[in-house]
This record gives sequence, structure tokens and C-alpha cells, in this order.
Amino acid sequence: MFFLNYYIIGYRKSVVLENLRNSFPEKSEEEIKEISKKFFSNFCDYLAEMLKAFTISHTESRVRMQHLNQNLFHEAKAEGKNIILLSGHVFNWEWFNALATLVPQKNCHPVYRKMSSDFWEKKIKMIRNRFNNKSLEANEVIKHIFRTPNDGDSIYMFVADQTPHVSHVNYGLKFLNQKTPAFIGYDKLSTRMDMAFIYCEMKKVKRGFYQVNYHRIYPDGEKFVQHEVVKKFHGLLENTIRKRPDNWLWSHRRWKYKDAIKNYEE
Repeated sequence: MFFLNYYIIGYRKSVVLENLRNSFPEKSEEEIKEISKKFFSNFCDYLAEMLKAFTISHTESRVRMQHLNQNLFHEAKAEGKNIILLSGHVFNWEWFNALATLVPQKNCHPVYRKMSSDFWEKKIKMIRNRFNNKSLEANEVIKHIFRTPNDGDSIYMFVADQTPHVSHVNYGLKFLNQKTPAFIGYDKLSTRMDMAFIYCEMKKVKRGFYQVNYHRIYPDGEKFVQHEVVKKFHGLLENTIRKRPDNWLWSHRRWKYKDAIKNYEE
């Protein structure tokens, strides 16, 4: 798959290289191309692992995905706070789902974005609903959270580095040396509800084996102010990406709506 994709098909290869050059202006062209090559190798692993996600057992999932700092979920439960999990498109985010079998919370809700293809939307929901998860479409999730008791029994799993639709690009910040539109739906929750926010730091240990370290995000004051959790999440994610830049989804057109940003913060 890697040979066909990298040397023959070249799926979004120009997009990957442009994103890398803009994100790491300090790196040489040789370094950029090396990161690009490793990215395509990881991307092909991701495609194979995504297929495996349809059938992987709970036991094998626990062997291949190690979850660290699970005490954070017990702390939030004891505090009576529902949890917002914030992750990025770091490989392999699709393997988070078995977390539902490890935590004390009764309800785990992976959040997905509606796809143009009904076939692929059905398949994505099938993967994310495994292990007793109950996936929610992005346009439904905020209403669901406001209607659900904030009692420490629910987890909402966001892949939060999505690009907002151009009609919803209101806020942007500097991320990876670029003016970046930011999805801020969860920010409204941070200022209106006393929930626990947890960052998921994904690490690829070796092919087919991952480790995710959970970090609680706390406000600087008594409670979060507007956009505080958004900035902290992007800071943590950028740190993760810089440690292993080939393990993030560079083929995504992350910056295509940057000129539509209305409210920008350095």
C-alpha cells in the first residue's frame, strides 16, 4: 500500500508537503521529505488498522492500545463531572473506542461528523459504536450534553482539530506557525458547564501498538474563560505533533479557510 500510494498514486502528496513546509519553516527540504515519507507509511498502517477496527476484540485492543492515567476518569466520576475528551488526528485515533470498557462511566459517546457518503458514514458509526459506545453526530452533541445530567456518568470523545465549515469559521489562533481556524463547539461547554476536560496524547510505540496518555486540562482561574480550553488543547496537540510529526494527518486541508477567520489570536 505504501509503495503504490507514495511512489505511484501520490494521494494529496502536494498537500502534505505544503502543510509540512508551512508548519516547519526551520526544517530543510530533505527533512520535510523524510517526514512526508514516514507519514505515508503511518497513513497506510492507519488504513489497515481501520479495517481491523471492525473485528478487533476487546482483549486484543487492550494489548495493542495502552491507556495511561486512568485515575483521571475515576477522579471526574468522584467529582460528579461528565468528561470532554479532546484528541487530534494522531494515529490511530480510531482505536480509542475500547476505552469504554476500562472506565467507570456508563456512557461513552464518540463524536463524528456527518459524511457526504451514506456508505462511509454507516461504516464509521459501526466502528465507533463498538464496545457499547453510543456515537453522536457533531450537530447533535451540544444539545445532548445540555440535556444530560452532569453527574460524572458520561464521556464525550471529540477529535477536536477538525476544520470548521467556512460558514462557521469565527475564531482562529496560531497553530504550527500558521493562522488556523479552530473548531470551538466544546468551548461553549467549558464556560457554561462544570465539566472535566481531558487531553489524549497519542503515541505510536511500534507498528500496530499505541499508548495514550491522558492529561487533565485545568483553567488558570476558578473556571475557564472564553477560548481558554481551545488554546490549551491546541498547545498540547502542537507539542505532541512536534515530538513525532510523521504521526499526524497532514493530508487534511487544515488551513483552507484561514482567510475566513473573523476573530484571530496570536
